[in-house]
Amino acid sequence: MKIVTVIGARPQFIKAAAVSRAVSQEHAERHADIREIIVHTGQHYDHNMSRAFFDCLHIPEPDYNLTVGSGSHGQMTAAMLAGIEKVLLDQQPDWVLVYGDTNSTLAGALAAAKLHIPVAHVEAGLRSFNRRMPEEINRVLTDHVSRLLFAPTDTAVENLQKEGIFNGVMKVGDVMLDNYLLFRSQAAEKSGILGQLSVGPKQYCLATVHRQENTDDAARLHGIFRALEEISRRSCPVILPLHPRTRKALEKNGLSIDP
Repeated sequence: MKIVTVIGARPQFIKAAAVSRAVSQEHAERHADIREIIVHTGQHYDHNMSRAFFDCLHIPEPDYNLTVGSGSHGQMTAAMLAGIEKVLLDQQPDWVLVYGDTNSTLAGALAAAKLHIPVAHVEAGLRSFNRRMPEEINRVLTDHVSRLLFAPTDTAVENLQKEGIFNGVMKVGDVMLDNYLLFRSQAAEKSGILGQLSVGPKQYCLATVHRQENTDDAARLHGIFRALEEISRRSCPVILPLHPRTRKALEKNGLSIDP
């Protein structure tokens, strides 16, 4: 069986790592005839957003890299769709595997559906019920063209059923938990970040701010960072891994946060 896996954004690298390990293990231990071909769309294209994740999570090297890069949602999805279609015509896989809700997800699912190749969707059934979110459009459309829908929770299964999707739905849990269980001991041994920041376990708050709705609204971004500063003063230190989009937004709006 030949599977084409389509990934392109940072969260997908992490999720794909768990599934790729399982595929390799199945192939090695049970001599299952499974071949995975990885297509990296290049949606996240700098080293920290892409290459580092392949290295750290031991994800196999992509067989194809479409190097799409940034652009509008339409530009990115169109370029990915064209590139993925060429790969599928060349490889003629039995399945196309997609993850989550990015433009890479939708492009992979649509390319496969147009060629009548069955789609398997990891993280199916998740809903925000906000159709203004690009990710919501991506995940809904992907679910409705998928043959196998791997839902992480009972609620996700119920969401699919409410939309009339019953066949091929399986609750499988969260692949991010699989990665956590595998890498937590490695992180404890190799990471010295808490010592560098002079905080101990359970003595800090962890935050991330990268949603476009937050970073592209100067007033909202200002309010979020002032709130984080207040939490840091009153409660506990806030550790904030700074997303490139957030850093640019802070610089653009002349905002800063006290270390």
